[in-house]
Amino acid sequence: MADDDKDSKTEAPTAKKQSDAAEKGNTPFSRELPLFATVLATYIYLIFFLPNGLSAVGASLKDIFEQPDQWKIDTGPDVLSLFVHLGWVCAQLLAPAMILFMVFGVAASIGQNLPVPILERIRPQWSRISPAKGWSRLFSLQGLIEFGKSLTKIVIVGVVMVLMLRSDYFASIDAIFSDPTTIFTRMMSAMQKITLVVLIATALVAIVDFFWTRYHWFTELKMSRHEIKEENKQSQGDPFVKGRQRALMRDRARRRMIANVPRATMVIANPTHFAVALRYVREENDAPIVVAKGQDLIALKIREIAETNGIPVFEDPPLARSMFAQVSVDSVIPSVFYKAVAELIHRVYAAQAKNNRVR
Repeated sequence: MADDDKDSKTEAPTAKKQSDAAEKGNTPFSRELPLFATVLATYIYLIFFLPNGLSAVGASLKDIFEQPDQWKIDTGPDVLSLFVHLGWVCAQLLAPAMILFMVFGVAASIGQNLPVPILERIRPQWSRISPAKGWSRLFSLQGLIEFGKSLTKIVIVGVVMVLMLRSDYFASIDAIFSDPTTIFTRMMSAMQKITLVVLIATALVAIVDFFWTRYHWFTELKMSRHEIKEENKQSQGDPFVKGRQRALMRDRARRRMIANVPRATMVIANPTHFAVALRYVREENDAPIVVAKGQDLIALKIREIAETNGIPVFEDPPLARSMFAQVSVDSVIPSVFYKAVAELIHRVYAAQAKNNRVR
């Protein structure tokens, strides 16, 4: 069943699915990038900071041993002063390394994902301390991938290191019997080469791991078509319910429009297909307003109500079709229809005046 569910998830995750995962702390994160950043910081420290730092430490120790009279240790304050001096010298040596490690490590983490406090991640869970769960995570696919990455790094670093340092093997042995001052120089050169090898290896692994973590994260978030439909229902509403609501709104608008027909001044109709009811009262508006319009059955209903209420109905198919297509309900008619409608309104007023004289 689990395999079937996984096989059915063939669709790319939606933006909402990715956002929900990020809110729960489920974001793609490569553990190799911070490691690469740490090795890079180490290499920068070895090249630019460590030589000067060691020179300062060497000069300080040389001063202490060559001129011991300047550093008395007869009392406790004397010893404390000596340790403070040595501590300050060591701090100057190590402070750049600590700053580089912090800056590069934080940058490697923030560069992948901005830090967001997730309470769910710190909530106590039995699965995190369960031996069975830990064993299953250790021998899971992700655990095997992590083991493969570590093994790859060890093999690459070992092979490249042997190839690079093989030529320095005998030179290192000869340095033991040479001037002691050259030992530190050779050690520094060897450390730089070793760090460079590790840096190149971690860079390769970090690049591969960066894209793999994002691909794996994207694959794990894939959705089935059913899940996408359910998400659309939750975000936009059930299509059936929305369709029902739109139908009710149209029905209410239609009822309200039909109720306005008795207020019309006249109705322009295309005998059975279209009907447009207009209202024009000089004291209300400068131009006629469409109070109702309809097609087929609604058009017949408008005509029926108009005839029941004694409202004149004029059959003008071209005018009825044009007004039905271009004018919405409760809107003033465009100026293009002024002349044709004005003639009909004049006929309405003339008929009303004639009826008044007869009475």
